[in-house]
Amino acid sequence: MALAWGAAGVPAEAAPAAKVDYVALGDSYTAGTGAGPFPALTPCIQTPGGYVDVVGKTGRVNLVANAACHGALLTQGSLIPHDPLIPSVEQQIDRLVASGALSGNTKLVSITAGANDVGVTGVLVTCLTQSSASCLASIQASAAAFPAMQADLVTALRRIHAAAPNAEIVVPGYPRLFDPAIPFAAIDPAVLGAIDAAVIALNSSIWATVAASGTGAMFVDATQQFVGHEVNSADPWIFFSPPTLDSTASLVFDPRNFHPNKEGHRAYASLLLEAAKPAQLVH
Repeated sequence: MALAWGAAGVPAEAAPAAKVDYVALGDSYTAGTGAGPFPALTPCIQTPGGYVDVVGKTGRVNLVANAACHGALLTQGSLIPHDPLIPSVEQQIDRLVASGALSGNTKLVSITAGANDVGVTGVLVTCLTQSSASCLASIQASAAAFPAMQADLVTALRRIHAAAPNAEIVVPGYPRLFDPAIPFAAIDPAVLGAIDAAVIALNSSIWATVAASGTGAMFVDATQQFVGHEVNSADPWIFFSPPTLDSTASLVFDPRNFHPNKEGHRAYASLLLEAAKPAQLVH
């Protein structure tokens, strides 16, 4: 009798919370770039400690796989110059499906993608090293690539949804990089403002694509989370190391530049958990 009463008195909260199967894919933001040293070892480069790892260690999800790669495009068919050895999002999906990591059991998927497909890295290099006119021309060329990026992103989201119809798909956007009111490397504040406007335009394009995909995917805006934590702020959550010169006197940029640092990745993890609410996905 005492044993029976003792068992009945154990509160339900004592039982381990159920976890949802979580799969991540996409570009360098999901691959963890900026969270630590850059491990340039394989075609698919990942950095431990990124937002996916942070979420995986909360105990609220079962991290099944992170297929994201630094430098990944949505598709190898992109006209943007790229390394064909880096698995694209399209190829990441293929591998996740073939391995069974992305399936009807998956309840949460996160993906950052699109920036590489519109040449954001080239825009940043041009804007920070060349004239204002060259910067604006580069931004305009990037904007011209938006429609192709949107089409490829819709395809990716629909493929993810088809493979994991029970999953909440979360698509975090990109942060605003600069505060134009704060000096940065003698760059014209108007250029910094133009870069910020280009990021906002990219986010708007991704948001519209997510909404039109018919997958129920959720776009998560990261710009407000990073206000006061831009590259040139007193408390940056975005990595930046000044470029160096190589033996030919050419500028060498750290591949971690303009990616979330450890604090930034923790901010992304918070955004993902707040948006997805893993406990509510258990059923």
